[in-house]
Amino acid sequence: MSDKRSATDDTDTVRAWLDESDHVLVTAGAGLTAAAGYDYGDTVRFQELFPALHRLGLRSRYMVGVPLPPELMWGYWAVHIADVRYDPRPNPLYQDLHALVKDKDTWVMTSNVDALFVRNAFDPERIFTPQGDYGRYQCTTPCTRRTWSTEPLVEELLRAYDPTSGLITDPGALPRCPNCGGDVEINVRIGPEFVDDAYLPAAGRLQDWLNTLPAGDRLLVLEFGAGFNTPGVIRRPGEHLTRRLPGARLVRVNPDHPEVPDALTGRALAVAARADHLISALNRPSSTLSTYGDHCE
Repeated sequence: MSDKRSATDDTDTVRAWLDESDHVLVTAGAGLTAAAGYDYGDTVRFQELFPALHRLGLRSRYMVGVPLPPELMWGYWAVHIADVRYDPRPNPLYQDLHALVKDKDTWVMTSNVDALFVRNAFDPERIFTPQGDYGRYQCTTPCTRRTWSTEPLVEELLRAYDPTSGLITDPGALPRCPNCGGDVEINVRIGPEFVDDAYLPAAGRLQDWLNTLPAGDRLLVLEFGAGFNTPGVIRRPGEHLTRRLPGARLVRVNPDHPEVPDALTGRALAVAARADHLISALNRPSSTLSTYGDHCE
């Protein structure tokens, strides 16, 4: 069997499983955001956005743990969040994904913190983001369980940002905790100080939805771009859910790690392709992934 035929078979199977499903749980990791145009490992884009950091030898947006002075770190956060979280333009890939599932009873669970689902027509009441949201910040201590919107913070930081030096030039623009005056950080799961209160209601609603699915209904777990950086957040729960619910099926779309457990043979499909290639093929009446090798472009 040629690669092209295999890709055709995969596309047809995903389309059939989607048509047969009563409910869809879209799950997504960093691979979906990368396919949507926000590849954190894109060195060219990094140099365009962060020339000062590039001159220091940094090459990607994976900045957790990098020791930088506050003036430089908050300059990075302001530009990065403005680009990834507050870009007002609709994203074609997420719009196409929404078109695929908009007539289904759908939920979303994603480790991505960029709000691309909610910004592209997915129901905000049906999105669970266990890793947080670039749209909020918190006290580093934390002194309170409250979190605050980053939108005014980013706007103020950008007004004080010098692109040449990468620095926040006005010390008064550097953020402090509105409650205690201490250090703050973006409200994403970096360490044990992470405040997840804003996301727990969605977790409860998702669990209620799963617990009340009618017996005999078909659930399709449609997973995009979830690898092994944090497999316990997206990848493993999707497998567990498929094992637990007899009518569930799992489609795993991942160019590098598409493997599915042997125990799910017949109910799980490994698609070794990029998310954008598969979604594009599914949105055409009769189409295929060109080849599995396309992800190497």
